[in-house]
Amino acid sequence: MQQSTPKVDHDVLSSCDAGQLELCAVETLSSMDPKALADPTIIDSSTAARPQATTGAPASEPAANPYSSPGGKWSRLQSYSTIQRTWDIWSFAISFAVRLWWSGKKLAYRRTGMTPEAVSAKKTELACWVREGLVRLGPTFIKIGQQFSTRGDVLSREFVQELEKLQDNVPAFDSATAVTMLEEELGRPVGAAYASFSRTPLAAASLGQVHYATLAGGEPVVVKIQRPGLKRLFDIDLKNIRVLAQWLQRLDPKTDGAARDWVAIYDECSRILYEEIDYTKEGASADLFRANFAGVDWVKVPRIKWDLTTERVLTMEYAPGVKINNTVELDRLGLDRQLLATRAVEAYLQQILRHGFFHADPHPGNIAVDGQGRLIYYDFGMMGSIPGDVRGGLLELFYGVYEKDADRCLTALTAMGVLVPTGDMTAVRRTADFFLRSFSDRLTNQKEPQRRTKEEKRMKRKEILSSIGEDLLLAAADKPFRFPATFTFVVRSFTVLDGIGKTLAPGFDISKIAAPYARDLLLEGRPLLAKASQDFRGRLALQNRAVVNLFRAPNLVQDSADLLQRLERGELKLRVRALEAERALDRVARMQTATLYALLASALVQVGSAATRQLLAQAAFGGAGVAGMFAILSLAKVRSLQKKESLYTGSG
Repeated sequence: MQQSTPKVDHDVLSSCDAGQLELCAVETLSSMDPKALADPTIIDSSTAARPQATTGAPASEPAANPYSSPGGKWSRLQSYSTIQRTWDIWSFAISFAVRLWWSGKKLAYRRTGMTPEAVSAKKTELACWVREGLVRLGPTFIKIGQQFSTRGDVLSREFVQELEKLQDNVPAFDSATAVTMLEEELGRPVGAAYASFSRTPLAAASLGQVHYATLAGGEPVVVKIQRPGLKRLFDIDLKNIRVLAQWLQRLDPKTDGAARDWVAIYDECSRILYEEIDYTKEGASADLFRANFAGVDWVKVPRIKWDLTTERVLTMEYAPGVKINNTVELDRLGLDRQLLATRAVEAYLQQILRHGFFHADPHPGNIAVDGQGRLIYYDFGMMGSIPGDVRGGLLELFYGVYEKDADRCLTALTAMGVLVPTGDMTAVRRTADFFLRSFSDRLTNQKEPQRRTKEEKRMKRKEILSSIGEDLLLAAADKPFRFPATFTFVVRSFTVLDGIGKTLAPGFDISKIAAPYARDLLLEGRPLLAKASQDFRGRLALQNRAVVNLFRAPNLVQDSADLLQRLERGELKLRVRALEAERALDRVARMQTATLYALLASALVQVGSAATRQLLAQAAFGGAGVAGMFAILSLAKVRSLQKKESLYTGSG
């Protein structure tokens, strides 16, 4: 006999963010009537084959779900052709390219003027359109959008902020499909696997949905079931995205100093996406994460039920908790918010600096707190690994920031592969020193920037650029920075944790926890004798340099006198003039390229007009179009360089 379905809070379901499916399910369970929770919809082998209506309505009617929103054509996988999918992807990409091009034109700002505020508003508007488009395109693009929300080195602030809002507002698939998938994956009837199984999903997202169930002994569990046809959809989408990445690799001007490798970024995204749809890997990651924190009693990880887990089905312990940024509920439970903020940061520091295996998406939707004040981690589909040499570099970096030691920071960045030494590191070193001092001042006066007016902020920005503008331009020209995906996940995670900390405890300073922790690990990793030996060698080297400098003192005095004379004659302006000439030559070279393409396009148009054969005319006009496009791109690069120079040098 079919029993009543538990009453589900659909308002909770409709607000589930992408990537927090487990916590959303837990919150939904917590909001349910205890009587309904104790009496879920029972499905045995007979009812699984023939799903019955619970209250007279058909069992499988996804359109009746009040929390379902249009999932786009991708949700109709059985009738969705590869050609149609490819068309949808490329029409979105081309439309975005046109909108992006238009947002950089003065004509787009004819009413407001091309002020920094108007440009930022236009970028935000475009970013909002992109976010909505990604949701319409479905799981692959939602997940890629989530990953790019961690790439502040690739996207502007406006795009990062919008992509952080990505939500999985997609329809749940029907209960009959869920039951069929469970039986296919587990190789047995649902009634034989679970004592009870609720056909109403607790939460739905782009990759799957979560159901409530109980085991034979009465233990409550949650069951995550993957959306049907997901692997096929990923295969189609990622083939198209790789082509897009190859085009971006050719067209990206890279005028901001970051040597982006779009194909490498695609490879990293692709790897993570395929790992996220293999639930056995997620389960293994959860087990490893739990083992790493075996001696920490304030960290909890739900246990995986391996006999009920496959690549497309994940069954895990029901671990209730309160979202870590729900301050009202935390206060009601009488928990110490300052302690929770400290523990969240310490747990993450242990992950990256001790274990080398970290949760790559520690946003509030994936961290909860139970009544005992323990941190509960969910969703282990996106994890990162850090090699030993990179962990050592991070330790040095944290301590270098703490000591405001620019050289130590640059050495650490070089060890991690983020910074590639160039012939002249002076500009990079001065820039690092400037930002370290600015960072220290900002921590000392955290509320001061919030009190400034827009005009004061603009003047402060101008002052900063006048101080280091030339250094930034030189660093951008050398392109010394590389941004490994793992490192950007680490930076993004610390940003999220800093936000969580400030929500829990106003005035929270993540550096006061991170730097001493890094210092202790540095000392812990170096035995006392080795540390003393290293200190002695450092002091000995310093003494040796002092002795050498003693004998070189007369030469140094003469060199100083020569330097002063050159300053008086103005000869030291030569370096600045060389940089200006270098940039001018770069602009001339790009203008020449644009001119050549324009001449080629003009010549091909004339050939096409004079051609007597239709095929030759079509080929000539097609070539003229391609040459014209490259001419426009070259001019756009020149304009981008001019804008950047004007911004950094204050010449415009």
